[in-house]
Amino acid sequence: MVGTRYLEEACRAIGIVGQRGTGFRAAGHREAQFANKFTQSAFSICRALIRVGPLLVSAALNIFSEPTAWIDTHAHLDAAELAGARGAVLAQAREAGVRCVVIPAVEPGNFRAVRELARASGHVYALGVHPMYVDRVVESDFEVVRMAVREAMNDPQFVAIGEIGLDFFVPGLDRERQLWWYDQQLRLAREFALPVLLHVRKSQDTLLAGLRRQGWSQFASGGIAHAFNGSRQQADGFIGLGFKLGFGGAMTFPRALNIRRLASELPETNLVLETDAPDIPPEWLARSQPPQPNTPAQLPRIAQTLAALRGWTAEHAARITTANARAALPRLAAWLDAQPT
Repeated sequence: MVGTRYLEEACRAIGIVGQRGTGFRAAGHREAQFANKFTQSAFSICRALIRVGPLLVSAALNIFSEPTAWIDTHAHLDAAELAGARGAVLAQAREAGVRCVVIPAVEPGNFRAVRELARASGHVYALGVHPMYVDRVVESDFEVVRMAVREAMNDPQFVAIGEIGLDFFVPGLDRERQLWWYDQQLRLAREFALPVLLHVRKSQDTLLAGLRRQGWSQFASGGIAHAFNGSRQQADGFIGLGFKLGFGGAMTFPRALNIRRLASELPETNLVLETDAPDIPPEWLARSQPPQPNTPAQLPRIAQTLAALRGWTAEHAARITTANARAALPRLAAWLDAQPT
C-alpha cells in the first residue's frame, strides 16, 4: 500500500540519521548516547506505524473520499407547494447528497420559472407541455415552444424536452389534443436531437406506438419514462427504444407489488431515480400527519428501497443510477463534467 511504502522510506531515512549519529562520539560520549536512544525510539515508532499503516491510510481515504452523490431525474421545484420553503428544500437536497435535480416544465407559462430556478440553484431543466396542461395551450403555441427550445440549446443547463406524454387516467382530459401535442413534441425532440421526459400514466401502449411511428429506435437520444408503472412487456418496449425507467416514492409502499417487482427484476442499466417532488411522496411522508410534500432530499432514503429490493449497497445504487441518468441525458452529463469538483 502507498501509505506503508512511505512509512518504510521514512524509517530508512531515520536509520541513516542513526548511523550518522555515531559521529557524535567525536564530540562526546553523552551526545552519542542521545543519538542512539533517539534512533531506537524512532525505529520503534516506525515499526508500529508500519503495522497499522494500512488501517490509517484506509481511514484517511474514507474520511476524504467523495460522499455518495445522487441525481433526481424529475422534480417540479417550481411548484406552488414548495414556494414558501424553496430555499430550505434546496439546502436539504444538498445536505442529503443530491448533486443534481432535473426540473421539467409543464407549459410555456412556467418556462421562465424553471430556467431561472435551475440557474439560481445550479440544477438543470427541461422544456415541454405536460399532457394535463394541454387545455392551456393552442396549436399556434407550438411555435412558441419551438423557439424557446431553440434558444435554450445555447444554455448548458437545458437538458431535455419534457415533461411531455399522455395521461389516460385523469377523466376529462382531451385525448386528441394530448395526442397532437405528444406527436409534435416528439418531432421537436428529433429536430434538436434531445431526449424526452415522458409522462406515461395509463398510456404506455399508445406512447410506444407513437415512438415507433416516428422511428424512435433509430434515434439515439432516448429519454426517461417517468414514474413507470406498466407491465414488464411495456417496460421492455421502452428499453428497446433506448429509454431508462424512473422509480421513486411509489416503490416504497409494500403493496406496490408491480412497481417493486419491476424495480427488482429490470436490467440495472435501465433504472433511474426520481422524486417527482412535490408529488408521489414515499410511504413515510404519505403516512405523516399532516401528509408532507415530497422533496429531493428524500431521494437517498427512497434509494434504500431500491437497494434492498436488489441486494445492493447504497453506494452501488448511487453509482448505477447516476451513470444511467448521465446516459439518458447527455447534456446533463456534460453540465456535471464542467462543474468544479
